[in-house]
Formats: sequence, structure tokens, C-alpha cells
Amino acid sequence: MKTRNHIFCALVAGAMALTACAKPGDRVLFDGKYYPTRSKKDGDERSNFVVTVRRAEQGIAGARQAGLWEATRYCVETVGDSTITWQPGSDPEAGGGFTDGGSMTLRGSCVKW
Repeated sequence: MKTRNHIFCALVAGAMALTACAKPGDRVLFDGKYYPTRSKKDGDERSNFVVTVRRAEQGIAGARQAGLWEATRYCVETVGDSTITWQPGSDPEAGGGFTDGGSMTLRGSCVKW
């Protein structure tokens, strides 16, 4: 399980590095579609976050990937590590994520090293 997480984190970090070189206005697509995301602190602790993925009705799998991407970005920028502990029912790799009105919500905590 740890190896799988490390491989995934390496892939996400590589993809993030590639998008840093992209032209302004380029968007990261998941399953060929654009899913606008937003992350913010959840409560008093900066390591706790909530990610909102809009346009989830385009495809749940793509919305989960976009949410995982945004959560990883948030944690790397906030605590310097991509390890995430998901709240029950929010793990996108396990089919989690709550949808409401076309948006998906994921909640978790960045693991501080």
C-alpha cells in the first residue's frame, strides 16, 4: 500500500511539474474534461481541508481524479507532503466523495512530516 501511494505521489508531482511549464490558460483535464476545483482550510487547523469539484455530473471518475489532484496540491503547498488522511466516505481512490447539485465534496487532513 505504501509503495502504491509513493508511486501515485510521484506521478502527481511529475504531472504538476509539467503543468507549471504550460502556457497560461491551459487547463488540466481529467477523462478529457475540465473540472473546476477549489480547496480551502476546514476549521482552525490548516492541515484540515475541504475540496469542492464543480461539474461532477460530467463524470464521477474524472471528478474524483480532479479532487485528488487538488487535495494533493493543497497538501504539498500547505505542509510540504502529499500524504492525505481522508475523512470517512471521502477517499476518491475508494470511490468516495459526496455529490450535491453537480458538485463533489472531499474532506481530509494533510499528514505533517
